[in-house]
Amino acid sequence: MTFTHPTIILNKIALFVDVQNIYYTCREAYQRQFNYRKLWQQLSAQGEIVGATAYAINRGDEGQLKFQDALRHIGFELKLKPFIQRTDGSAKGDWDVGITIDVLETAPKVDTVILLSGDGDFALLLDKIRQKYDIRAEVYGVPQLTAKSLIDAATRFNPINDTLLL
Repeated sequence: MTFTHPTIILNKIALFVDVQNIYYTCREAYQRQFNYRKLWQQLSAQGEIVGATAYAINRGDEGQLKFQDALRHIGFELKLKPFIQRTDGSAKGDWDVGITIDVLETAPKVDTVILLSGDGDFALLLDKIRQKYDIRAEVYGVPQLTAKSLIDAATRFNPINDTLLL
């Protein structure tokens, strides 16, 4: 008598976090912080997290350094850009191109790309990877502060609400 084992298809997940966007939208909408550990637990139950990258601006203050260490401890790779204050008082520190390049390089190797951002600039990116690689593209964002174009481009939109806040 031979036993055949059922084939287990594991969902390979790549996670990309626009840290500044998530920080500011959660603060504006809820006056609370996002719970990255809870998200990690939820996603781990849905498949194998084969890559997780958090993109942030580095001001070098102590609170931010603790936050960055906490993200690394959870399992995120951190990509940091220096905080640049312009002479006119505005600030520069945008990861859109870096996130886009990493998503395009990773998409052919995974089943699901998950983006944490409300930025509508990423809608075109999600449309592209869904069409070209036939993969799931999920978005996590604060509903009232996430661009409709991004929600529409996602295979699934996951609203950030009480369950994912500290």
